[in-house]
Amino acid sequence: MTNDETEKTTVRGQGSLFLDDQLCFALYAAHRAVTAAYRPLLDELGLTYPQYLVLLALWERGETPVKELAAALRLDYGTVSPLLKRLEAAGLVRRERSARDERSVLVAVTGRGEELRERAECVPGALLTATGLGGPEVARLREELWRLAEKAEAAADRTR
Repeated sequence: MTNDETEKTTVRGQGSLFLDDQLCFALYAAHRAVTAAYRPLLDELGLTYPQYLVLLALWERGETPVKELAAALRLDYGTVSPLLKRLEAAGLVRRERSARDERSVLVAVTGRGEELRERAECVPGALLTATGLGGPEVARLREELWRLAEKAEAAADRTR
């Protein structure tokens, strides 16, 4: 580290207003870059990144109430609903009222959605290959990001 770099680190501490010092900006840049890396893989499947996340959750959980799906995706109902509408129009999911509770809407993957799952199985590995990240590094990053999300959610809850 040069004297110039040491000086910047000292001056640009926790209260810095330099863009590159902001945790939120690093997360934003990483999110955009990861989403862009996914794009060509998901284009082959005819999916957007948010649609892919919805399908991942449904492939994992099976038939799920929309409210629970939204919670799993950490999205509000108003954001999930249009995603489901587009996936339903594409024939990948179906929505129907619960027989037990008419207020609840259940969503499930269709046969066509299950066929897409087979094609999507290569996506996680292809992304790792494209980024050059290894399994242990991904696991460490994921763990740290979940810890950050938990702390940020707790901070947000305290201000509500």
